[in-house]
Amino acid sequence: MWTGTLYALCAGLMWGLVFVGPMLVPDYPAALQSVGRYLAFGLIALPLAWLDRHALRQLSRADWTEALKLTAVGNLLYYVCLASAIQHAGAPLSTMIIGTLPVVIAIAANLRNARRDGHLPWARLAPALLLIAAGITCVNQSELAALRTQTHADLARYGMGALLAFASVVCWTWYPLRNADWLRHHPGRSPRTWATAQGVATLPLALGGYVLVWLYLHATGNEFPMPFGPRPMAFIALMAALGLFASWLGTTCWNEASQRLPTAIAGQLIVFETLAALSYAFALRGKFPNTQTMLGVALLVAGVIWAARVKPVSLECLEAERL
Repeated sequence: MWTGTLYALCAGLMWGLVFVGPMLVPDYPAALQSVGRYLAFGLIALPLAWLDRHALRQLSRADWTEALKLTAVGNLLYYVCLASAIQHAGAPLSTMIIGTLPVVIAIAANLRNARRDGHLPWARLAPALLLIAAGITCVNQSELAALRTQTHADLARYGMGALLAFASVVCWTWYPLRNADWLRHHPGRSPRTWATAQGVATLPLALGGYVLVWLYLHATGNEFPMPFGPRPMAFIALMAALGLFASWLGTTCWNEASQRLPTAIAGQLIVFETLAALSYAFALRGKFPNTQTMLGVALLVAGVIWAARVKPVSLECLEAERL
């Protein structure tokens, strides 16, 4: 349990970096940032795949198909939605919406994996859900109040950012459930090897996506300088850092945690990503969050701690109690 929690903490610290990227290169299209990050992930995975080639040869065609699905939804589509949300609505609101993942995944796992991992009593989860909802409301109101003070505030743009953030929640609710299924069904396989396999599967998708973004920008008459934008060295360095730390290392740590912990418990530990992302975002802004935002953070953390204290109960025990 403690080892799995430590791996989840490390994954959260790595994944929190993805919220910083769109703020460092706000002039780059979100789609280009997404395919750029995962192109870097795929290129980094190639030498790692060579070192781990014997283990990778043991993967079947079905395993590679699953890796391709996971990387398409949990990597590319998720990050396009997330980067777009941050550019539209800012990092704090996007981070807090993503912060619902611990409870959302817990509910999904509770409905889907109760027989394998145990059932979390709904009555005990309800207070956690209310605390999470209150936390998102606090941050949302705080960010809206800040927008109203701006001369050129665009509430429609802010609302679109919120919708995109919710879309990223859907993507990343699906990903850990399917990823945990594979890891739990293959307990003898290395989580590091599975992270590398996802990186290799990402490469052709990201490369094709990069070409499509390039063609789209050219076809629409956009004067954005391709292939690496107006600040090529900064963009390449950022994508390489995200590809190594937030993609390969973060996925490896998460796989280690997923193989050790029930999915509903592991999902709740994504709160580490939320806290890391908020810390990075406000550090980059160079200011301390206001009281209402801090209250929202406190409610979020309290909700996840409450949910984490709810222990799974086996279905056999529940059926025995009913009898």
